[in-house]
Amino acid sequence: MVKSRKCQQIIDTAHGLFWHHGIRRVSVEEICQTAGVSKMTFYKYFKNKIDLVLFILNKTFLEGVAEYKNIMAQNIPYSEKAKGMIQMKLEKTKDVSQEMLKDWMQGSIPEVTELMQKMKQENFRLVLEDMVAAQNKGEIRKEINPQFILYFLNKMIEMAGDEQMINMYESTQSLTAELINLFFYGILTKKMEDK
Repeated sequence: MVKSRKCQQIIDTAHGLFWHHGIRRVSVEEICQTAGVSKMTFYKYFKNKIDLVLFILNKTFLEGVAEYKNIMAQNIPYSEKAKGMIQMKLEKTKDVSQEMLKDWMQGSIPEVTELMQKMKQENFRLVLEDMVAAQNKGEIRKEINPQFILYFLNKMIEMAGDEQMINMYESTQSLTAELINLFFYGILTKKMEDK
């Protein structure tokens, strides 16, 4: 997918800048200067900054789905899988700044909002399928309606984008950890929590 070393430099540089400063704050000029490439080189690979952002977000999403599927394919209890998912989410969000989280969540960039919505729906579908399977095995509380789980996941994502919520935490990672722990450890059966 990546055509050259210079293209990879652009992607890596932009990823770091976006995660640190947010999408809106970073310019094509800054990306090019930091990556050590010309604007002409940038436009050889990407139409504009948003095209690059969408490429990076999609790549990150696909990598995350592959990692999630690897966790779920392990022959371990769902509680251990939940721990693996929590660790994965924390690792993926460790460098995400509050500015980037706001750009993701607050809908100020329509193309990003549209892509994030598609990714969210695909994530929910995967997670819900696996949760229903775990529920059928007795690893998730039977009395929880799977549609409630989906609804609650949506609300958690809304909460993660709320400015007041963001400001309660010193980092995006600490907010993510709090939400994920609340979610996963609130749905497991008592016997699964103890494992």
